[in-house]
Amino acid sequence: MIRSVIRGVGSYLPAKVLTNEELARTVDTSDEWIQQRVGIKERHIAAEGEYTSDLATAASRAALAHAGLAIEDIDMIVVATTTPDYTFPSAATLVQMKLGMHHGFAFDIQAVCSGFVYAVATADSYIKNGMARRVLVIGAETFSRLLDWNDRTTCVLFGDGAGAVVMERVDQAPDEPARGVLTSALRSDGRHWDKLYVDGGPSTTGTTGHVHMQGPEVFRHAVGKITDVVYATLEQAGYTVDDLDWFVPHQANKRIIDGAGAKLGLPPEKVITTVDLHANTSAASVPLALSVAVSDGRIKQGDLVMLEAMGGGFTWGASLIRW
Repeated sequence: MIRSVIRGVGSYLPAKVLTNEELARTVDTSDEWIQQRVGIKERHIAAEGEYTSDLATAASRAALAHAGLAIEDIDMIVVATTTPDYTFPSAATLVQMKLGMHHGFAFDIQAVCSGFVYAVATADSYIKNGMARRVLVIGAETFSRLLDWNDRTTCVLFGDGAGAVVMERVDQAPDEPARGVLTSALRSDGRHWDKLYVDGGPSTTGTTGHVHMQGPEVFRHAVGKITDVVYATLEQAGYTVDDLDWFVPHQANKRIIDGAGAKLGLPPEKVITTVDLHANTSAASVPLALSVAVSDGRIKQGDLVMLEAMGGGFTWGASLIRW
């Protein structure tokens, strides 16, 4: 059996921290309101001249160091992002250049907040079909550059950051306990595009645009779609919710995280929550949470871990991993 095992994890957050109190000086909001509604205390903001590829490169270096590998050991780079440095080339090729990698191949995936889960499933497929042995999978965003800082309904929700994992091919005997990515399930439904979108793009306006969101509608869909895809992934692999050691959801909103955990019947101590410290970092949020839980020793070898995310499009998905 060919399996894609996660060999290393890493993350990076920009140095600048923007607290709720600081936001309250410029928009009509408060620390109490933000924490009550979404559970966010602060977010990190990329510095002037600090781009998505820079964040991704820093997280990649940390993941490589954690894996004990060099860039020469990597065959493929995939970056999940909604905020690439340029329309083209891809952020992934810029990361490839910045890491000094002159072999293999690199490309971006755009599935907004679900991007990292999509990227894990994609890397797993490339490994299993023999096109790559080791893959650097990155979620990176400078989402602050899509925000209207006068819109209190959106500007309080998002931040910048990057997380990365190194996925490696492992050949397992049929009688060995399965490790790595066991299965993934990906979904999308474009009918809901206007519930969470950016009003700009090269083909429509030639501008970047700002985030627009129908918050109650997104919340209404989120919990149901999250739980459905988690159940589907577990069923594919022959497990139940009770078998899970850890649930690592997209860090969008603590109320959504708590609602999904409750609907799944998961005790809160099995749910990794980091949204309070970095807000919604879109495609970076799952690997950032994963990195925290691995670094502090909660996630350890042998644990059964569920990754999950939902984002604009709508897109959503889950990956079940035996650590």
